[in-house]
Amino acid sequence: MEAAQTANPSSFETVWAILQEVGKKQEENAQGMKELRESQKETERQMKESRDDFNRRLGSLTNLFGEFTESMMAPKLCEKFMEFGFDFPRANPGVYVNDRANQIFLEIDIMLENGDKAMLVEVKTKLTTERINKHIDRLEKMRKYADIRGDKRTFLGAVAGVIVTDEVRNYVLNQGFYLIEPSGDSFFITPPNGQPKEW
Repeated sequence: MEAAQTANPSSFETVWAILQEVGKKQEENAQGMKELRESQKETERQMKESRDDFNRRLGSLTNLFGEFTESMMAPKLCEKFMEFGFDFPRANPGVYVNDRANQIFLEIDIMLENGDKAMLVEVKTKLTTERINKHIDRLEKMRKYADIRGDKRTFLGAVAGVIVTDEVRNYVLNQGFYLIEPSGDSFFITPPNGQPKEW
C-alpha cells in the first residue's frame, strides 16, 4: 500500500510535467502558426503589389505599342487598301465619338475615309474573338451615329493584330472583316471570306 502511494506522487508529477511541457509546446506552435500566417499575408500582399505593378507596366507597354503601330500603319493603310479597290485619301488615327445626347460613345483606332465609304480599323497586340465582337458593336454604334447625323456612307471593318491564332483568324474573316498582320517591316492584308460586311 505504501509503495503504491509513493508511486502515485511521482507518476502524478511526471504526468503533470509532461502536460506542462505539452502546453508549452502548444503555445509555441500557436505562436509559430500566427507568425506563419502573418508571413503568408505579407507574402501575398507583396505578390499582389508585384502583380499589379506588372499589369500596370504591361498595360502601358501595350498602349505604347498600339499607339506606335497606329501611327506607323495609318499612312500606309490607304495605299495598301488600293489593292482591294478602295481609294481612301484620309487616314485618321484616334477618332472619338462622344454623343451624349444619344448616348453613343466609341473610339476608333484608325478611320480610313472617302466620300462614300469609311473603314474602321481596330489595332490590338493580341486579337481575340471577344475583341472582334466588340469591334462589331463599335461598327453598329457608328452606323447608328451616322444615321442620326444623315451620314449615308457605307462602313466596313478591319482588325490588325500581331498575335492571331488560326481560330481567331478564321473568325475574323468569317465576320466579313479585313485582317491586317505584320510582315517584316510592313504588313499584309487578308480579305474576308466572301464579301466584306457593310454597315
